[in-house]
Amino acid sequence: MDLRARIDAAPMHLYQWMIVTLCVVLNILDGFDVMALAFTAKSIGADFALSGSEIGILLSAGLIGMAVGALTLAPVADRIGRRPLILLSVALAAAGMGLSATAGSAWELGIWRVLTGLGIGGVLACTTVIASEYSSARWRGLAISIYTAGYGVGATIGGLAAVSLQSGYGWRSVFVVGAVLTGTVLALLAALLPESLDFLTGRGRPGDLKRINAIARRIGQDPVPALVAPADRSEVRAGRITDLFTGGNTRPTILLWAAFFTTMFGFYFVNSWTPSLLETAGLSKDQSATAGMMLTLGGTVGSVLFGVLASRWTTRTVLVAFTVSAAATMAVFILSISTLMLAFTIGIVIGGLINGCVAGLYTLAPSLYGPQIRATGVGSAIGIGRAGAILAPTAAGVLLDAGWTPEQLYFAVAGVVVLAAGTLLAMRPARPATAATERVAAPAVTEPRP
Repeated sequence: MDLRARIDAAPMHLYQWMIVTLCVVLNILDGFDVMALAFTAKSIGADFALSGSEIGILLSAGLIGMAVGALTLAPVADRIGRRPLILLSVALAAAGMGLSATAGSAWELGIWRVLTGLGIGGVLACTTVIASEYSSARWRGLAISIYTAGYGVGATIGGLAAVSLQSGYGWRSVFVVGAVLTGTVLALLAALLPESLDFLTGRGRPGDLKRINAIARRIGQDPVPALVAPADRSEVRAGRITDLFTGGNTRPTILLWAAFFTTMFGFYFVNSWTPSLLETAGLSKDQSATAGMMLTLGGTVGSVLFGVLASRWTTRTVLVAFTVSAAATMAVFILSISTLMLAFTIGIVIGGLINGCVAGLYTLAPSLYGPQIRATGVGSAIGIGRAGAILAPTAAGVLLDAGWTPEQLYFAVAGVVVLAAGTLLAMRPARPATAATERVAAPAVTEPRP
């Protein structure tokens, strides 16, 4: 049995959970960053005399950067390794946060927000892959779900920090704290984060065997006696977007992109527009804000619940169930606002289901690709998903201006989420993660004997 198969079959080692925890911390930073700007937007608008549309552009700048970062930086990880790309991306995010604090105009701030987003986009693509590769088959869904839940934790911390810091030190202090935290995490990653075992095995350089065995020992596995060359050298030309549309990859890539786009469209619509739409529908500002908090609370619980269920049933089965349930619950939610406690309760359920859908996609995506294009495949899907995230708030605003009611909007977005379920049903079960890296017996790279 090879090392990948042994890891999949064995219980999760403490070292593996430490790696997952590092990935969770990175996703917490993502949530902190997004909500930090959302909660400081009013102060920034007053400082730079911005209109509502200009503030909206600033809010979108980070998402645009994330989409571009996931699409362009993820393929680099398949060439140089997950670890170096994560360190580079975190450094970009730290620089973007620090420079945001120095911005003298809205244009400058927008540029630094894009830079921050570039870094976060690269981080998201690689940490999803790292967390997946270091998890056992049984607990992979739970590990990715805990990782996904980090966003809600970071969003909560970011919102609380933004309110507290800007009241005493101004909006720039929020970004200073964000830069310091990100820099601290960068140092932590440099000391603790290992390279991907699947990447090292696929690359197969002489020095990689020693690194693989050092990691194997730390996760309680026997060392590998030798690395052997791929049967087909063309398969290991890493990081090519075109490979996502060759051989058997075309169908899963298109369906995965569609699933990410539609799911993230629904996710960002729910999280961006729910408070204001509920206020339009008749709730008070405080009641609408409470409903928004219920969504965030439910999201954290829902992500973990997805992982628990995915440890008993297949990821795709649980994901389809969550997606269909999310669409149905969205329709019920907007019809229940006349009964406040019922609406709040259903809001928690929606938050849990839609966040569970995101956790499921993050779990499913790495399993669809071999190690040489895994970060490329996951990063491209996240990038396409961010495009849906950018489009959702804008499309909702346009439709509201055109006279759509909150009920009509919620039903329409529920229909979009149903499309996500359709793409998942059309997706064939994922091939084994090792399928793209079958080995032959020679030539072999052996570890030097002491």
